[in-house]
Amino acid sequence: MSQARARLQLRAATGIHRGDRQYQQDRIEIFPHPRAQGLILVVVADGMGGRSGGRMAADQVMLTAQQLFERFLPSQEEPLDLLHSLVRESHLMIKLSAISAEQEPHSTVACALLQPDGHCHWAHVGDSRVHVFRAGKLVVRTKDHSYVQDLVDAGTLSEGMARNHPMSNVLTSSLGTTEDPPLASDSLQLQADDVLLLCTDGLWHYFVDAELGSTLDRLDPRDSCEFLIAKARQRAMGRGDNLSLAVVKLLRAEAPAAPPKRPPKLHG
Repeated sequence: MSQARARLQLRAATGIHRGDRQYQQDRIEIFPHPRAQGLILVVVADGMGGRSGGRMAADQVMLTAQQLFERFLPSQEEPLDLLHSLVRESHLMIKLSAISAEQEPHSTVACALLQPDGHCHWAHVGDSRVHVFRAGKLVVRTKDHSYVQDLVDAGTLSEGMARNHPMSNVLTSSLGTTEDPPLASDSLQLQADDVLLLCTDGLWHYFVDAELGSTLDRLDPRDSCEFLIAKARQRAMGRGDNLSLAVVKLLRAEAPAAPPKRPPKLHG
């Protein structure tokens, strides 16, 4: 591992708001690994399926993520294998919980594992997103599993039109459905000043990527969360969904101070 990669620090924050809904179905967590210092797992889930069903599904994603991450051995296991297991097992547990639930619980998920050297791995299902920004510019944004994303990919709809399409909330895949979810994942080596953003559609719906990048570049993670939530609430005009986000900024660690030199011996 090179010295430049090893000397990175993380500054992180999360934000969550009920929006204009009667209940909160989003969940967002940043889990530190219990044994590997500097290794974190970031998870966001947007539950669906009625008041109890949606929250049950999102809670199941978080419980599964925490349990798998606590058992994860970074020296022996592959990060993407962990994320794929998180997707598969959350999907299975949500399907099992639906047997006794009055509603049909479903959830999206976006998750990212960030290693101490800045190597980042992520996976997602549905329309909760993972973004990476560098100097305020978008480097990575996951593609939604949604009806409008299929139209954008086919060239029949622009990105701008997709955000305001009447069927923008129709998903083609989520956790807990009859079909197994896709294992959509990737990795990237991050560097100092890069920013990782995970969020639900209740937040990203109100911003273009350039606005997100500019905010994350100017503000620290805590202030970014507060500003973006406030702006999303303003733009929702009383019709906002649950919204949640996690912001992680990578900083170059300061070199440790050199030990003081011993004064020279004087001989009189």
